[in-house]
Amino acid sequence: MKTYCFALDLHDDPALIEEYKRYHTQEGIWPEVLKRVRANGVISEEIYLTGNRLFMILKTTDDFSLEAKAAADSESPEMRKWEELMWRFQKPLPHARPGEKWIRMEKIFEAG
Repeated sequence: MKTYCFALDLHDDPALIEEYKRYHTQEGIWPEVLKRVRANGVISEEIYLTGNRLFMILKTTDDFSLEAKAAADSESPEMRKWEELMWRFQKPLPHARPGEKWIRMEKIFEAG
């Protein structure tokens, strides 16, 4: 199993943050998004929030490919609509390259 961690910011607006959180409840998330989360080798996805910073943890199969998942998601009209909607709430990290959303984090420590 592989683990990937990503970071992204939300606009620092409490009302927008609450709306973003509602979209990520079991009642608020679109069925196609859940289907895509569970496809292409993703075992689980978790998103955590502190202030306006998001952290996403993906656990995947050993043969998982970020590139293949991105390509499959980009072919889905529903995922494109979802990403466009989510961009209303999200903003790139200060060090993001143009057009970059979720930034993969570097693992620097592990105990155990």
